[in-house]
This record gives sequence, C-alpha cells and structure tokens, in this order.
Amino acid sequence: MERCHPSEVYELFVRHMNTPRVVVDSGVCATATLVQVHSARKHGVLLEAVAALSEHGVCVRKGYISSDDGRWFMDVFHVTDAAGRKVADADALLARLESSLSATAAGDALPRAAGPSVEGLTLLELVGADRPGLLSEVFAVLHDLRCNTVEARAWTHGGRVAALVFVRDEETGAPIDDAARVRRIESRLRHVLRGGARGVRTVLSDSSAVGNLDRRLHQLLNEDEEADSRAAAPTTAVAVQDWGERGYSVVTVSCRDRPKLLFDVVCTLADLDYVVYHGTFDTDGDHAQQEFYIRRSDGRAISSEDERQRVIRCLQAAIERRASEGVRLELRISDRRGLLAYVTRVFRENSLSVTHAEITTRGDMAINVFHVTDVAGRPADPKTIDDVIQRIGTESLRVDEELWPRLCSAEGDASRGGGSGGGGLFSLGSLVKKNLFSLGLIRSCS
Repeated sequence: MERCHPSEVYELFVRHMNTPRVVVDSGVCATATLVQVHSARKHGVLLEAVAALSEHGVCVRKGYISSDDGRWFMDVFHVTDAAGRKVADADALLARLESSLSATAAGDALPRAAGPSVEGLTLLELVGADRPGLLSEVFAVLHDLRCNTVEARAWTHGGRVAALVFVRDEETGAPIDDAARVRRIESRLRHVLRGGARGVRTVLSDSSAVGNLDRRLHQLLNEDEEADSRAAAPTTAVAVQDWGERGYSVVTVSCRDRPKLLFDVVCTLADLDYVVYHGTFDTDGDHAQQEFYIRRSDGRAISSEDERQRVIRCLQAAIERRASEGVRLELRISDRRGLLAYVTRVFRENSLSVTHAEITTRGDMAINVFHVTDVAGRPADPKTIDDVIQRIGTESLRVDEELWPRLCSAEGDASRGGGSGGGGLFSLGSLVKKNLFSLGLIRSCS
C-alpha cells in the first residue's frame, strides 16, 4: 500500500477540519427540509452555503446563524422547493452543498452559478447607461462581429445596465483572443454603450477566472458610480443600529420575499467586507424579515454615519435591482446563428424594453428568459406581447405566469394576528438574543 507523505497527511487533516459538516434531514420538520452547516471557520461559509442553496433552486423559508465569535459556526436553514414542499432530492442537495463547501475549503473560489461550462469561452463585462433597445444593439454588434453568444446575464437598475456575456468565435468555436479583434469588439461595444470613459467598462478575459455570476453583477453595479442615481425611492426597509455592549452592528431587513433574496443580502454584506456572526431570517406569506449581527473583517463595528448609510444604500439596491420588472417571457428554441440579435430586435421594433435577461445554451437548444416593459418602464400592453409571441413563434416563446409561492404556515398565520409586519423585526431580535444568552455570550435576553 502506497503511503502518503507526512505533509500530505497533515494537509488532508487540516482540510478535513476546515471543511464544514453538512446535514440534510427531511424528517425533522413537517413542512420543510432542514439543512445544517457546522464549521470551525466563519469567513465565507455562510455565503457559500446560501449560494449553493440558491443555485439548487430551493427556497429558504427561515433559519438562524449562531457562533461563539470565532471557534465555530452553525447555519440552519428550513428550505422547500418552489411549490412549498419538502425537497424531493435531498441527496442531490447534500452533494451540492458538500461539493461547494469542500471546494472552498481547498482554496477554490465561490463556485459560479449553475449552467453550461464556460471553459473555452471569452467573457465580456459591460457596464453603461441603459436605454430602450440597448441589448438588441449589443447582440447585433456581436452577431456582426461573428461572435456566438453562449451564455449571458443582464440586469438594469437606476438607469444603468450591467451584463456578463460569454462568447466564442462563430466559425471555429474557439475563445476570442486575437488582440486586434479584441480591440475592435471593445471599440464597437463602447460606442453602443455611449457611457463615456467613467461610466462604461468593457473587459475581455478568460472565462475560467469568473466566479458566481450573480455576485459579479452585484459587484459591477455597486462599483459603478452612477448606478442607482435615477432609481425610484426604495421600498425595502433596511435599518442599521449599534449594539455597543457586544461590539456588533445590527442590520435588519424587511421586504417582500422572492427567490435568492437571502443570497443578495449575504453577498452584499460579504462584498462590503462584513462578517455575519449571528442572525435570523423568516418568511410569513410573501413577506421576509432578516436580522444580522455583523462586524467588519477587522473585528470592528460600523463606526460612522457615512458607513451606516452606505450599508443601507447598498443593501436596498442589491435587493431591488434583482426584483423582476415587467412580463416574464421564456424562450425555448433550437439555437441558430443570430438568434439573440433577431429576438431582441423584435422586442425593440415592438417598443419593448428588456429589464433583465438570462441567456443559456444547452446543447443545440437556447433557453432564454427576458423581463420586458414598455419603453417608459410601464407594464407592457398585452396585445403587444401577443404580437411578439406570434412573430417569434407560439411554440417557442411563452409568458411565464408562475408566481413566487405565497406560503403561510399555520404558525405564521397565528403569529400575524391581523396586524402589520412591523413588529416582526423586534421578535427576530429577541430570538437572536435568546440564542446568544443560551450560548453564554450575554447576561440577559430580556
């Protein structure tokens, strides 16, 4: 039997100790699947777990985070499928979580969003001023330059657009790495985006270095100085307070529930360089309430009013920029040259503006999702939507009317008692303090 070198044994031991332990149990709770993540390290584990859950397509209904401020962490999630049932493929969910957390324990980056492999593709990062028909022009330029778009994500918010577009050479299928061609693509796209040197950024790079796509879109818009300047008044309630006795800053969020909400909040806190030590999150019908006890990565709490306002502003923007605006159209069709340029041109010719887009290619099939409004950002005319569907093909394009489930547990209905949700944040805070009291971290939970 071949023996491992002592250094290899030690490395495996350290990796084992640092790899979070995951438990997925569908028998504990009558209405949800329970997911527990135990870890000896705190940095990044929560984000990794939440990312894996969101990419598996499960809905986090409630949960909590506890730690002893350094030696161990435990994250607990109550999750369901999109219809509000227990997760049917618990083994697959466990495998995804273990794979994601083990990869990060080995030093890999946060895994990118689920989808086709991006190996052998070239990534374009686009940021600029949004306007009706912009994505149509972008895809038309790429088509004209013989770039095949394999996958793409695009968000618009506050008059700005951020997009990640994975392309390859249309003829050879190879990455686009010729310097002269790269400069030509950049020049054409900069002209289309019309954002000026400060307001637009186009970067071509090897796609193997990209991490989670949603996280990167958040980062692009957070880094954009003009993003959110024209956004509507936020509807998300975010508060940041100090708990000086324990050296925490307490972040509370109250808003409508939707897919990937928890990921957007946790991702934003991580990118702002905060560590979540304790927290609770809960949903009641279509309403979500979250509370997190955080410190900066250097161990300090938020120290200024400017910093507090920045956290509030970034969280509100992160939550609201993903909120789906407009009619959701789903396109499933055999992929062909110029497909995206054609479809988005049809939208533009019918005065529809794309607010969100998710482009995916699986084999020879294009599976695309678009959220569209009229050019003024108002709900699109149903007759216009019908005309577009007829033109593109009723067998390929359809309106997706599936709604995010509004699930009310008996416990949630009883606790609501006909009142408003405003008192929920207080009850969540009480739960956190009870957890801290039971851990011996505070003297009283009153």
